[in-house]
Amino acid sequence: MTGKTDEALSYEQARDELIEVVRRLETGGTTLEESLALWERGEELAKVCRRWLEGARARLDAALAEEAAEEAGGAGAAGE
Repeated sequence: MTGKTDEALSYEQARDELIEVVRRLETGGTTLEESLALWERGEELAKVCRRWLEGARARLDAALAEEAAEEAGGAGAAGE
């Protein structure tokens, strides 16, 4: 696990660490306590990834809405 706070993790860093957590859980060989700690870390990392993806979706939606507004405004001006 990294020493970085969750807020400082990029999407790629969180995703890569989450992949490693899942791999460790799937291979087994950990104690119940270790497995629980890994599961909790995985949940935290999934939330980080989800926040990044939701932010990306919001930015994309805003850009598409801005583009649509420009096209709607430009269509009236072009016909004049």
